[in-house]
Amino acid sequence: MKKKTTKELLADSFLELAEKRPINKITIANIVENCGVTQPTFYRYFKDKYDMIAWIYARQAGEFIGKIGEKGYLWKDTLLDGMRFYDENRKFMVNALKHTSGRDSFLFQMSEMNIRFIENEIREKLGVSECPKDLSAIVKMFCYGTNQFLYDWLTERSDLSYKQVADLMERSIPEVLRSFLCE
Repeated sequence: MKKKTTKELLADSFLELAEKRPINKITIANIVENCGVTQPTFYRYFKDKYDMIAWIYARQAGEFIGKIGEKGYLWKDTLLDGMRFYDENRKFMVNALKHTSGRDSFLFQMSEMNIRFIENEIREKLGVSECPKDLSAIVKMFCYGTNQFLYDWLTERSDLSYKQVADLMERSIPEVLRSFLCE
């Protein structure tokens, strides 16, 4: 059995609290009290709770994003795994989406992470250090649009299944990005 790191312990404490109350009502004091560590310990690992939310998302999303490039694992599989993750964690996702705002908003953090990921795919395939500006703009439009759609899907209880959403997302990938993401 793997022992949890302090960082994982703090994140689990936060997730446990997020099951019971809005994220904007959870304090650092609540998080550390819930798991028995001190506030200075929290700040050794995270700058604030929004940094922790981003880390939790990156860690969990990393489980399926990390499979990209493995033999037989396609972009479509990433979308399917991602939508399944969102659906299975809907309660937390809705809490994070509804109770964060501004630059600390979960929607903003999710968009930025997805933009970085797609731009990295483009840079790798082109063999360049900077994503071309036109492609970067298209990536941003695509990510902001799909993340707003995900927000609506998660918060409005759409009758679309996660499989249908994954299919729609794949079909909505701009043609200019398909060679970087779908081949």
